Amino acid sequence: MEDLKIRRKCEDMIAYGYVVLRQFPKAERHVLSQEIRNTMWNLLRLIIICNKRYFKKTTMQDLDAELDLLRSQVRMAQKLGYLSFKSYEVWGRHLDEIGRMIGSWFKSLQERGRG
Repeated sequence: MEDLKIRRKCEDMIAYGYVVLRQFPKAERHVLSQEIRNTMWNLLRLIIICNKRYFKKTTMQDLDAELDLLRSQVRMAQKLGYLSFKSYEVWGRHLDEIGRMIGSWFKSLQERGRG
């Protein structure tokens, strides 16, 4: 059932992200902000796909790479001054929790031999 929890956590992270992204300057709403939104939705899409597939290893690797991309985008937004440090911290906690869940999901698949 880890996969259902991770989906819920990802949806919570997306909801938080949308609130924070509204604070971005107008000039960035259709650039970095849009890229972050696309990456968040791709992350959720990969979680759903991974939950449906029997052999998940490649999709899990794509999922992990997408999470790394999102972390980089959020970090860049903070460096550019579009995110407050508090928002960056909260978003980072969401991403860390999702990352731990992906790691434990992947580990459980390897133990069952369904990678």
